[in-house]
This record gives sequence, structure tokens and C-alpha cells, in this order.
Amino acid sequence: MSRFEDAVKKYAALGIDVEKVLEKLKNVSISLHCWQGDDVRGFDTDPNKPLTGGIQTTGNYPGRARTPEELMADIDKVISLVPGKPKMNLHASYAIFDKDEWVDRDKLEPKHFAKWVEFCKERGLGCDFNPTFFSHPKCDPLTLSSANEETRKFWIDHGKASIRISSYLAEELGQPCVMNIWTGDGFKDIPGDRLGPRKRYKESIDAILAEPFDFKKVKPCVESKVFGIGVESYTAGSGEFALTYAAMNKDKCIPLMDNGHYHPTEVVSDKIPALLTFFDEIALHVTRPVRWDSDHVVLFDDETKEIAREIVRCGGLDGRVKMALDYFDASINRVSAWTVGYRNFQKALLFAMLQPVEELKALQDKGQFSKLMVVQEELKTLPLGDVWAEFCSRNGAPQDGEWFSQIEEYEENVQLKRI
Repeated sequence: MSRFEDAVKKYAALGIDVEKVLEKLKNVSISLHCWQGDDVRGFDTDPNKPLTGGIQTTGNYPGRARTPEELMADIDKVISLVPGKPKMNLHASYAIFDKDEWVDRDKLEPKHFAKWVEFCKERGLGCDFNPTFFSHPKCDPLTLSSANEETRKFWIDHGKASIRISSYLAEELGQPCVMNIWTGDGFKDIPGDRLGPRKRYKESIDAILAEPFDFKKVKPCVESKVFGIGVESYTAGSGEFALTYAAMNKDKCIPLMDNGHYHPTEVVSDKIPALLTFFDEIALHVTRPVRWDSDHVVLFDDETKEIAREIVRCGGLDGRVKMALDYFDASINRVSAWTVGYRNFQKALLFAMLQPVEELKALQDKGQFSKLMVVQEELKTLPLGDVWAEFCSRNGAPQDGEWFSQIEEYEENVQLKRI
């Protein structure tokens, strides 16, 4: 009996059909964020200027992608190393212009993302989208909440353009496009007015979402944040603001939670079932905060596993939860960072799918908390790794312990030649 066959037998004793789990997991879509590959630089502004708007990338590891072609090559390498069904996730700043053509963000059109559509079609990928409300001269430093009407109009027009681009991506690729609205609008020190910026922020989002779109194809989100670099004292798009906005606009907006955008003692895993009690759909950005929203690479750690368990328990894999990764680490090989985080989140979902959900629920409902604790602890040492290895093998991806040598080879032959 092989190790996988032995694992199947052990999970079967808990009433879990491993074959059904593997078949379902291979079709689970997780969005792969393009900005890990180039440190959130994008292609529409000077890549040598510093990031602004609460965004910061740490490190200067060699081999950063500098062009669309290099970024796409890196993404291809990641896709070859992960099992399952990735989906692309683009920021507006990754527009690709023809030679001698450039337009500002308020004038972006679907044609500026045609090469990304071609890239996705060739690989059978869907694509999500994000307006880019940071690292731009028109940040004053506020965007959608600015008191300057000219500034605010520029960013509203950018948001409307992003709606049109998201509709284009959804139509061309045949998959819904999650369009996430996030700004770093806020103040470094104690503000004199907290209400005014939030009223303007609301009015701006209202104006953006007035742009016509099919809610079945485009899923606008409003993402919150606690604070950012340079905006430590006040953030216009707080958790209360973003969640309330989504709740009051359920016909055209869904909430998005980034698990790095809360206070250190808050956990998003507990918030998932809370939101799904009231919303048909929610979106997630999965990252790893270390004391603050530092966008560390996702690990196979307790909170990642707990997030995955709540997604699975709440029916999130059937379309209710839109999952995306969101981190950027420039202190290590960027392709490795992408791959580790993606594989770890897939592994967490597999761990969650191999849980006897109905049995655990029944034990809780019957008040059998001693047995509930025992069962949940014993599940931790079941042979997940053997099932994961089989999943990788069936989906043409290398197993753990086999793929990093490909990263080293790619770094030597491709990335280091960019220096």
C-alpha cells in the first residue's frame, strides 16, 4: 500500500472522500497578484521614484521584473510550480502602452490591458482588477477623500475607467472580475476633521459605482485598512466605513477583508462567518501581517489554516468567497515568494477540506466539547502531506522538496541576467 493509499484509508475512516476533495480543489480559483513580481512598481510611472500612499516594499533582492515581458515570464514560472487553477490579479498601474503612447490613469482604456487578456487567454486564466490610488503625482496626499475637487474628480474618473476595464476583462475571459477599491487616504497626525473626508470618500465611491456594469460579471469591493506608513493617525477607509458601505450597497458592492488590515489581536477567520451571515459573497486578500500590515509571504500557519477552514465550512469554495493573495517581499527571490505563498494557501485549503465538518459541528451542537477538542487536535497529525503530494503530482506541479531547485536555476539563468 502506497503512502497516499494509506492516507486515503485514514481519512475514509472519518467519512472523508479524498478523491472528491482532490477533484474539487483542482478547480478552486485563487488570484495571483502581479505586484509581487516587481515590488508594486507597475509600468505607468517612473519606476525609480519611491512608492507613496502607505505602500512600502522592503528589500532589494536582485532580479526584479522591469518590463511586462519579464513580469509575464516570472508569472509563467510560478504557474508551472503550483497545482490547481490560478487567476490573475492586476493593478491599473500595470497598463501596457504601445511605443510612444501613454495616458494618465483617468484616461485608461481596455485596450491598455489587451496584452494581459492575451496572456490570460493563452493560459486559461480569469483576471481580477484594482484601481491604483497611490504612487502618483495626483495624490495630494488624499485621493477619493480629497477636499480638492479637481483631485477628487481625477480619481473618480480613474475609478470609472477601472469599472470599464473590469467589464472588459470579465467579457473577454468569461469569468467574473473582482474590482477592489482601496486607498491609503489618511493623515500622519491627529486630524481636525474625521467626518468630512469620509463623506467625500462615500460620495466618490458612489460616483464610481454609478458607471454602468453587470454585477454578475464585475464584483466591486471596498477594502478597509487600520493605518499605513505616513497615515498612522487616521484612515478614511476604516473597517467600519468599508463594511457599512458594502452593507448599504449590496446590489453593487461586496466587502473585502485583507487579514493584514486589522488590529494585531483581530483575526479575519472569525469575521468570515460573521459576514457570510449577511452577505451572499465576500472577498479576501490573504497575507501575513507581522505586527502591522507588512505584507509578508503567506505561511502554512495557524491563522492561514483557520481562514481556510472557515472558507470551507461556510461554503466559500462554491463561489461565496473570492480569494486572492496580497503580499510583496523584495528581500528574497520574488518568484520563490510567490510560489511559497500560493502553495501554502492551497495546502491550507486542502487541510480544511480534509476535515470532518459535519462531525465537528455535531459535537459542538451536542455540547461534547471534550471530544471536539480531542478530534480537532488529532486531525493535525493525519497524513495531509501525502495527499498534498498526490495533488501536486496529478496537477503537473512538483512536490515539496522538488521545486526550489527550479527557482535556483531560473534565478541564475534568467533573473540575475537582468542586473
